[in-house]
Amino acid sequence: MQRSICQTCCTKSAVRELDQFAGEHDAQLSFMLRPRRAAWSPGYIEQHAAAAGFVSAAMPGRMQLPSETVGHAPLLTLAYDAQAAQADNLDQTAVHEVWLSLDVPQVPRSEDPFKRLRDVVQVLCEGMDGMLCDQNGYQLLPQVLDPIGADLQKLYDKLDSRELSAGSMLARRLFN
Repeated sequence: MQRSICQTCCTKSAVRELDQFAGEHDAQLSFMLRPRRAAWSPGYIEQHAAAAGFVSAAMPGRMQLPSETVGHAPLLTLAYDAQAAQADNLDQTAVHEVWLSLDVPQVPRSEDPFKRLRDVVQVLCEGMDGMLCDQNGYQLLPQVLDPIGADLQKLYDKLDSRELSAGSMLARRLFN
């Protein structure tokens, strides 16, 4: 009887520790793109996103940059106003912000998702005459992303040290 109680307590303790670790390391990076001048239409956004490799997702106003590995989570998600995506006349609908997101624990480091994020931001901003912003709409200069990339590598190292490498089946299940 004593042994099973100890195993149960140890198991609960390990689960709590794992849950705490997951809560502290479940990172999703999100950046906003905003037009410099005129608002974008959903069709305009989708055209430029498709040229950058995005494909339509199941939800209106969402697109995904697929992983190169079959069965893996998408590298990046692009999202904009779902109501605008469902408007009767897409060319007459104004969109003032597009979100790009990276769900860090879901995407393997080997796919270099942060570099891809930076490349996509550059392509979309240049092609759509947009600017990279933080969640409050303030413009971010490209060099601001360097420390974020360094912090991201540290996060990948922490995940690896716990045998929860980003993109692994175990990490994908834990952080889902």
